[in-house]
Amino acid sequence: MAAAAGQSALARVPVPARFAIGAGMFVLVAVAYWLVFYTEVASRIDAATKQQDDLKAELAKQEQAQASYFRDRDELALRQQRQRELNKALPGDTEIAAFLSSIQAVSNVAGVDLKAWQPLDEKNEAFFAKVPMRVELTGKFQQIAKWVYEVGRLDRIINVENLELIEPKVEGDEIKLKARCLATTFHVTKPKKAPPPPPGQPPQGGGK
Repeated sequence: MAAAAGQSALARVPVPARFAIGAGMFVLVAVAYWLVFYTEVASRIDAATKQQDDLKAELAKQEQAQASYFRDRDELALRQQRQRELNKALPGDTEIAAFLSSIQAVSNVAGVDLKAWQPLDEKNEAFFAKVPMRVELTGKFQQIAKWVYEVGRLDRIINVENLELIEPKVEGDEIKLKARCLATTFHVTKPKKAPPPPPGQPPQGGGK
């Protein structure tokens, strides 16, 4: 009887009211859907979008750091190469053995006979030192000229000075000469450290 009473009560509701009630129920369901489902999904989308933006920013940062690393690596390699070339041209110490080896190697290429050599005392300048060596060799004029030319092409800086051509000798169809010269190379000098101050005296340049 209760069901019948409910049906009779609903039957008494006008048709427009029924549509209004149905529309209200639909709106309530839609609002509930938006609050429960759409809001949660939108929040997840916003979080995912923010995470994606953060990852893109981090990727750009890492790519920039990588590019900077490659630039620094290439610059370091270039500087090391330049330093090696500089060390060949102007080494950090005397290296008499290497100096003499270079002279001997050039003598073999030019075809002259290296007869004698005598290292002399170094002469210190402001930032480098001169390392002279008296050299005596024999050969034809063209060979001696080639020896001087090849010495000038060495990686290490070597100057040939005071060249003397003496004692020509005829050997068959050739004339051989004795050559004397001063071959001078150089090396970098390390700055001298200032001596420590006497006891009880403050170091120079120090604050009060």
